[in-house]
Order: sequence, then C-alpha cells, then structure tokens
Amino acid sequence: MEFLSEYGLFLAQAVTIVISVGLIILLIAAASQRHRGESSGHIEVHKLNDRYKELRETLRDATLDPAMRKESHKAEKKAEKKKAKEESKAAKKQIKAGNETPAEKPRLYVLDFDGDIRASAVEQLREEVSTLLGELRDSDEVLLRLESGGGMVHSYGLASSQLQRIRNKGVKLTVAVDKVAASGGYMMACVANEIIAAPFAIIGSIGVIAQLPNFHRVLKKNDIDVEILTAGEYKRTLTVFGENTDKGREKFKEELEDTHVLFKQFVKENRQIVDIDSVSTGETWYGQRARDVHLVDALQTSDEYIQDKLETHGVFELTFVPRKNWQQKLGIAAENALERSFLKLWQASLTRPKQ
Repeated sequence: MEFLSEYGLFLAQAVTIVISVGLIILLIAAASQRHRGESSGHIEVHKLNDRYKELRETLRDATLDPAMRKESHKAEKKAEKKKAKEESKAAKKQIKAGNETPAEKPRLYVLDFDGDIRASAVEQLREEVSTLLGELRDSDEVLLRLESGGGMVHSYGLASSQLQRIRNKGVKLTVAVDKVAASGGYMMACVANEIIAAPFAIIGSIGVIAQLPNFHRVLKKNDIDVEILTAGEYKRTLTVFGENTDKGREKFKEELEDTHVLFKQFVKENRQIVDIDSVSTGETWYGQRARDVHLVDALQTSDEYIQDKLETHGVFELTFVPRKNWQQKLGIAAENALERSFLKLWQASLTRPKQ
C-alpha cells in the first residue's frame, strides 16, 4: 500500500507538471507574438566598483559594533568628500589650462567567454565587442575572463578575430584564465597583450585532433550497402558509413597537419616570445609551468586583477543577453520544473520516517 501511495503521489505531480508546461507554452507563445518586432537582445552593464564597495560595507556593518560602525561611516563620508573636492579642483585646473573636457578615470571593461565545442558564445562576444568599439578610449582596457577547452577550428578562429578587433583599436586587451584555456581557447588567449592565469589553470594544447567512428564492417556483415557519390577527388576523405581508403586517410592527415601549421603560425605571430616548436606538441601545462614556457605572462586570478584596478579605474562588467525564443524559454522552464519536482520527491523520501 505504501508503494501505491508513493506512486500515486508521483503520478499526480507528473500530471501537474504536464499541465504547467502546457500553460507555459501558451504564455510564451503569446509573449513571442507581442515581442516579435524587438531586437535580438540587450546589453547589461554593472559597475563593479559599486558592487565591491557594497559588499565591503555589508561585511563591515555586520562585524563592527554600533559605535565603531557610526565612526567608520563618518570617516568614509569625510574621505569621499575630500576626494570629490580634490577631483573637482583638478578638473578646474585642467579647464583653466585649456582642456575643455577634464580627464576621466580610465575604464576597465570586463567580458566573459565560456566556450563549448562550437564556441557558441562567439555570438554574444561579437555583440559586446561591437558595442565597446565605439566607446573605447586610448586609456581604457578590456579584460576577458576566458574559460574553454577548445573545439571547432573555424568557430574559435572567429572568436579570436573578435578579440583582434579590440587590438586593432589600439586598446590593451588582457585575458584572464582561471580554469582552462586549451586548444581553441588558447588560440583566443594568445591574441591578448597580456595573459594572466591562476597557478593551476590548464594552458596550451596547441595541436589538432579529429576522430570519427566507422560502421562499414557492421553494415557489410548485415548485407547493407552505402553509396557515397562525390564530385571532386577529395570531396569526402573519411566517412562514417562507407569504406575508408589509405589514400583518404593520408589526405585527411595532410589536412590536419596543415591546420596545425596554421595554428602554430597564429600563436607565433601573436606571442613571439614563445618557442613555438617546443610548445606545439599538443601538451598542456598548469599555470605556473605555462609561465616558464612563456604561454602566460603572470600568475594571477581575474578577481585579484579586477580588485587591483578598483582604485584607479572605473570597472564595468559588460554582458550581451540574447533574447530567447519561445522554444528555448520552454525548454528552460520545463527543465527547471522537472528538477524542482524530482528534488521535492527526493527530499520527501529522505525525511519520511521509517515504519
């Protein structure tokens, strides 16, 4: 009876989920019709100076006793007033000297790239770079927090080209690797003026790999023929279902080698300090070893780098948020609903007293 009771509860919840998902479909479809004419997304900007200041104030307010907290707030306001007065005086001095626009603090713009095999985040990156290019000044800097184990050559080639647009503007580009920048990820990183990495971040993998299964013998054993028709001797070198030849394999390997040569040339052009022959073996290095072979310039996390700039720069986190279509919204909503439902069932099974 207990099993039937639990099964009935689960079935009721499953039916509720199905009904909820159906309602979500209707709501999202209606919303998509209303917003069909809108743009593909929007840019979000957060000033990290303010964010870190608020976090420090929260910690201070929680740890200081009321009297000391009051004194601390008073001292901080006094310091801010003094700083504002000094900045105003400096601005007036510049105007008096003939500068119509007083010099502002340089800005550090922070971008993120979380790469998959297809480098699908390149669509967001290109929007962010396009937005930045019209606002960047010579004194500004761009920091890219990069995480990627690599993927398709053409996709990461495009991502690298987006970063090259920043370099072409004459603005300093820094890439921070907290976890991994390997293969296509390093192809992107090497474009930067400076690469920083956490001590145990994975760096390198300057190599090319390709693999695919072949089912020809299985199909032949079951008397199944596969016809592959091509025009052009090397239109298809290796196949999944057809019979592969030594000539096809040699051509495929030749194409891989050529891609590797281009990869090595790209790294060497952007980081002339490296001994490309010794680092292009496909190996990876931890951050502290990568520094020894000049794949990175310094050992530092992105958080540390940002906090070092808070006093001297206006630090802005920039994110392009794409507008999701109703199918994507539906998938996310359904996934979250199922996750919550199964989590509740699991929690209930843990807390139910044993008979």
